[in-house]
Amino acid sequence: MSYRIAVKRSAAKALKKITKPDRKRIIKKIDSLAENLPNQDTTKMKGNNPFHKVRTGDYRIIYEVQEEVLVILIVKVGHRKDIYRNLP
Repeated sequence: MSYRIAVKRSAAKALKKITKPDRKRIIKKIDSLAENLPNQDTTKMKGNNPFHKVRTGDYRIIYEVQEEVLVILIVKVGHRKDIYRNLP
């Protein structure tokens, strides 16, 4: 089962600010999420929220899986030191 990827405007804007080699690696990881969704038990973030996280080097991809419409919504992309601040 293949998911469709949707990216929030703020996440796309943050992705543009990342250096080109890291950006390519992050985009490759996002594309692989659509085909091979990781185990949701291991990627689920703590707390009462619908978010999951995936590590790509020093960067993190915060996403939400919407099972009913088969969409992975990329919520936030950023460096690990400040990605967890101000989550929606």
